[in-house]
Amino acid sequence: YYSFMPMTDRQHLEGEIVRKCLSRSERQCSFIEFQNHKVIYRRYASLFFIVGVNGDENELAVLELIHLFVETLDKYFASVCELDIMFNLDRAHMMLDEIVVNGNIAETASVKILAPLALMDKMEQ
Repeated sequence: YYSFMPMTDRQHLEGEIVRKCLSRSERQCSFIEFQNHKVIYRRYASLFFIVGVNGDENELAVLELIHLFVETLDKYFASVCELDIMFNLDRAHMMLDEIVVNGNIAETASVKILAPLALMDKMEQ
């Protein structure tokens, strides 16, 4: 969130968006206009990735961003599942922080995205 929104409003908005995404069939496109938001989502097995953007963003570029994130998660966790993300949320956030900086895509090479994580893993051993 780049602008303040009270927690109750944020929870209500997130709940509505998640319900809308879950109610759509796989044959429908992955773009939704919701209130004044553009929502792009993608389902991978049992995982849903949902991104909200302003009206200026390219939907296909955001889908590619989601795909890059999932590929990177998959490389790090060797076939990622929801438990991997739940128990390693800090790692998932670090990956996303390497990919997106100040709302812009900064890195697209999985090797470079995973390098800081590999260093952290090495230091923890």
